[in-house]
Amino acid sequence: MKAFQVANVNDYALIDIDRPVVEAGEVLIKTSFAGICGSDLHIIHGQNPFVQFPRITGHEFSGVVAAVGDGVDHVSVGDHVCVDPVIGCGKCYACRAGRSNVCANLQVFGVHRNGGFGEFTSAPASNIIKLPDNVSLEQAALVEPYSIAANVLSRMAPIPGDTLLVYGAGVIGLTIVQVAKAMGIERIIVTDIVEERLAAAKSLGATDTINSKEQKVEDCIQEWMNGEGVPLIADAACIPALLPEILRIACPAGRVGLLGFSATPSDLAQIEVIKKELTIVGSRLNNKRFPYVLEMISTGRLDPLALISHRISLDSISEGIQLMENHPELTRKVLVEMR
Repeated sequence: MKAFQVANVNDYALIDIDRPVVEAGEVLIKTSFAGICGSDLHIIHGQNPFVQFPRITGHEFSGVVAAVGDGVDHVSVGDHVCVDPVIGCGKCYACRAGRSNVCANLQVFGVHRNGGFGEFTSAPASNIIKLPDNVSLEQAALVEPYSIAANVLSRMAPIPGDTLLVYGAGVIGLTIVQVAKAMGIERIIVTDIVEERLAAAKSLGATDTINSKEQKVEDCIQEWMNGEGVPLIADAACIPALLPEILRIACPAGRVGLLGFSATPSDLAQIEVIKKELTIVGSRLNNKRFPYVLEMISTGRLDPLALISHRISLDSISEGIQLMENHPELTRKVLVEMR
């Protein structure tokens, strides 16, 4: 079969490789669609400390069941499915506590094991989710980035009337905007330095935007929130130096969700956290949020196709990667169609 493989840092190509063998408890999927994620670019550039080379990347994908292994009974050949890329061991403390997305022995498709940028992919049956009849394979390929948004918002525990501030209008920031709107959060403010991204955020549900090259975020929030601050802040910009500003902007009893993986230390003024009794939460991947996202798509509250900026074939995946690297202001989700 044909697959996109990263052999080592900055060394990637389409290759021919044997089709995966289906073991007991696993499912073979004929891949239909797969999304290119910024983290796929991090793997290519050696910025993911967890990846094991060589690796077929891709963790956002959908397809049709081509074969099932022994002991699999919840899906059948021909079913339309998507794949939750998070595999927990089921034994460590995090798994026992119901937090398998931070499993001590975590495996992720496209990082620790081969992912969806191939014509066929095998996966544990427990990670396979059958699609509702009214959710297309194209929509289903984008469930994963929305599960990231659903996870961080769940960690932040919104209550009715909350305002949300999102730092960064890249793909994850935009999915947070869409999921927050689908959840019923009425006021969503987004800040970024790229005007095209802010326009995209506005088109997808942001009520207000701030270009932080032209306006001070703190001044805008001070004015718009009558000096009270913001209850919910999601950091999808993932810039450690922004944390002091974020803590100053958060209102008393506010909740801050962090998504960045940078090892660079952040300055943290403890007084800001304590005097306001802030809650600061990390959010990694998703903790079984796929059914929730699929339900929002199925009921029409969430439109993942609005996130797509480009559609390409598997043969053109290298060009898609270059497009994302060279013109990030023009790309949202680049979707690969397996033909």
